[in-house]
Amino acid sequence: MTAPAGATANRVDHAGAASKFIAAPQHVEFHDRRLWEIRRKRDQECHAIPEWEELRRLASAIKEHTLTHLSGYLEQFERNATANGMVVHWARDAAEHNQVVHQILASRGITTLVKSKSMLTDECEMRPFLARQGIELVETDLGERIQQLDGEPPSHIVLPAVHKLRGDVAQVFGRTIGTDPQQTDVPYLAESQRQHTRPYYLKDRVAGMTGANFAIAETGSFVVCTNEGNADLSANVPRLHIASIGIEKLIPRIEHLGVFVRMLSRSALGSPITQITSHFRAPREGAELHVVLVDNGRSERLGMEDFWTSLKCIRCGACMNTCPVYRRSGGLSYGATYSGPIGVIVDPTFNLHKYSALPYASTMNGSCTSVCPVKINIHEQIFQWRK
Repeated sequence: MTAPAGATANRVDHAGAASKFIAAPQHVEFHDRRLWEIRRKRDQECHAIPEWEELRRLASAIKEHTLTHLSGYLEQFERNATANGMVVHWARDAAEHNQVVHQILASRGITTLVKSKSMLTDECEMRPFLARQGIELVETDLGERIQQLDGEPPSHIVLPAVHKLRGDVAQVFGRTIGTDPQQTDVPYLAESQRQHTRPYYLKDRVAGMTGANFAIAETGSFVVCTNEGNADLSANVPRLHIASIGIEKLIPRIEHLGVFVRMLSRSALGSPITQITSHFRAPREGAELHVVLVDNGRSERLGMEDFWTSLKCIRCGACMNTCPVYRRSGGLSYGATYSGPIGVIVDPTFNLHKYSALPYASTMNGSCTSVCPVKINIHEQIFQWRK
């Protein structure tokens, strides 16, 4: 890839950005301890399952099969989803994704979008795009809402505000939604955010949006795994539900879903399963369900011999929780939607020059590879980027 003119100024300086995070010892200590605790819980859960390594091999094989037969499974998903009553759209890149979403909303006079957690929409920079079109997007995931109110992007795939202390959140909420900035009680903060966000669901011209953890070609359905219930509100209270789904989220059959559901929350949070695993197969009576299947560089990555297996990623964040560099530098220092080890190998596929420093944000210890539930050879791909 050739760097565009003037691209040097846009190159992410991970070390420089990390120095700002390191300058706050309390934050570094908490961040490191919190994520390592999750890694420890992950180990306990995984070691309690005798067939864990068999599940990893199976999950990796299912993903590899799907990615090497992706076009057929995408067509099967579209065919079955359409038969179920969904409307399926295709987006080649972020700009097309945003235009599709805007067209759906604008043609129905929608002025507010309540959205559950979706890294893909962050990747597409959808929120600022819709704001320019006069559509307010409200994040309903607690961590995402904290970050939105503070004017920051997410710092972790699963835990968007994990770099913040409860005192930081109290200050953000006090400044933006009028709570007591000295009140750092977690239930108080969570309930305050809930009470502030819930009225948005009941607005007249409102639509809901989710991402998807898995899309099943056999059934034309998709699955969203959450712990807060906000995705179900976003999908079921408004009469219009839009789901943005990266094309790599496909799996062939419903029977394969059990493999990934057993692994996802254990890898992400060290818990046996997510609180809520929601299946969406058809629109509710009198409602609309639209799916946007998004490429945005994934097809190009699929053709990269050394890096295509990164598309197996199920967005669990286990590699981030175990990474000594990520734990001590914070997710915002990576300057991208995807941080930590998975970001190190994915981000250069979007912009090689901008993210050329990231492959050096690693000790090459291989822990990321050892915890990956779908057996992505992360540290080897980091080494390939270095070369």
